[in-house]
Amino acid sequence: MAKDILIREAEPEDAAAIRDMIAALARETGRPDIEVLSEEEVRAHGFGPHPDFRALIAEFKGAPVGLAVYFSEFSTWRGRRGVYIQDIYVTPDQQGAGVGRRLINAVLKRARNDGAVYLRLAADRSNAAAARFYKRIGFREAKEDRIFFLEGEPFDGLAENFAWKPRLPVAANDDPKKESSS
Repeated sequence: MAKDILIREAEPEDAAAIRDMIAALARETGRPDIEVLSEEEVRAHGFGPHPDFRALIAEFKGAPVGLAVYFSEFSTWRGRRGVYIQDIYVTPDQQGAGVGRRLINAVLKRARNDGAVYLRLAADRSNAAAARFYKRIGFREAKEDRIFFLEGEPFDGLAENFAWKPRLPVAANDDPKKESSS
């Protein structure tokens, strides 16, 4: 089973399969109405001289049965590079066969070769099976992090209308809580 799985770098010709597996992931995690990227967006953002993400495809007998979409990130606390897995998907008929573990291992090997020292990912709150799987293979849940999200009108509004005013430097002997007495 898992030994018959081929893990390989995704190619532009895989755009439809990548898009379909991301859409399947959305459906299977209870988000069937979410709009996922198009094949053209997969090609535009996943390939070329400066891709926004990388992807690995798991194949069984020439058919795609798994996907890992990931990208590099940097931790200022660690002072080191890491990798973030944005999406990991395994077709229902291959779940439990070691495909997910092999995809994560392949991402880790590539990331380590690029100098990464950690891996992060997130699981939908409703996906208890994914959380159990990640914990079983050694991940720990980050209790210290909270994820915040900004998109649509709030994103555009904040980007367009935020009136940033730099703070004036405070002299060492100034107490910003005291009012001036002149």
